[in-house]
Amino acid sequence: MSFKHEKPRVAVFKFASCDGCQLSLLDAEDELLAVAGAVEIAYFPEASRRMQKGPYDIALVEGSITTPHDAELIHQVRRQSKTLITIGACATAGGIQALRNWRDVSEFVRVVYAKPDFISTLKMSTPVAEHVPVDLELRGCPIQKEHLIEVIAATLAGRRPNLPTYSVCLECKRRSNVCLMVAAGTPCLGPATQAGCGALCPSMGRGGYGCFGPMENANAPSLAERFYTLGATQPEVDRAFRSFNAWAWQFRKVSEEVHQQ
Repeated sequence: MSFKHEKPRVAVFKFASCDGCQLSLLDAEDELLAVAGAVEIAYFPEASRRMQKGPYDIALVEGSITTPHDAELIHQVRRQSKTLITIGACATAGGIQALRNWRDVSEFVRVVYAKPDFISTLKMSTPVAEHVPVDLELRGCPIQKEHLIEVIAATLAGRRPNLPTYSVCLECKRRSNVCLMVAAGTPCLGPATQAGCGALCPSMGRGGYGCFGPMENANAPSLAERFYTLGATQPEVDRAFRSFNAWAWQFRKVSEEVHQQ
């Protein structure tokens, strides 16, 4: 990939999210200084008052699409960006707010807001890729700063980023963790979850929550069946798969297929 400008122009956009993935970039500190020297940060409201208009060489997009304004704006971002990279569970899988996709949003609005007539929202919270073409998805809730720096560096160099696609189980093996499901009968999403967290939860004696979303070729239905053999109830299995990456189709199909039976 070649860039027209002396320095590639980078923009960071936020939609419905908690800002955690943008903060991961700011938390990079020394690495961020190196990145800032290699690119021109043209648009990053979280970090600068400097707001330059597009076009941009790289757009980093955090957050899911939840309002009509979001749905219109993401198309504008796509048109202005040579490379669009979604960062975090909200942008790649709808985020925790995608739990509303199985309920009546108008009822939530009525209960929460004193003046529901002033609220404009979509019925569903959806990933960016359901609205515009995405060049790369970076998983995590939040993302790992090392992964983000690798993605930016790889994009600038015109190569494929070196990111894990295997499951969290391999990270557990590398840390010599005893498998919680085998040894303690604790349900864990690790076998179906993409690595990247360093097996943080299993290392602390807790089953994995699936923060980095489904791994390549994840067999989530088989894992759900294993949960049932461990004594989990259907609501417990639903809660396990309906969390940070609830709208990722590999996780979504587990509960939806059960409820359709």
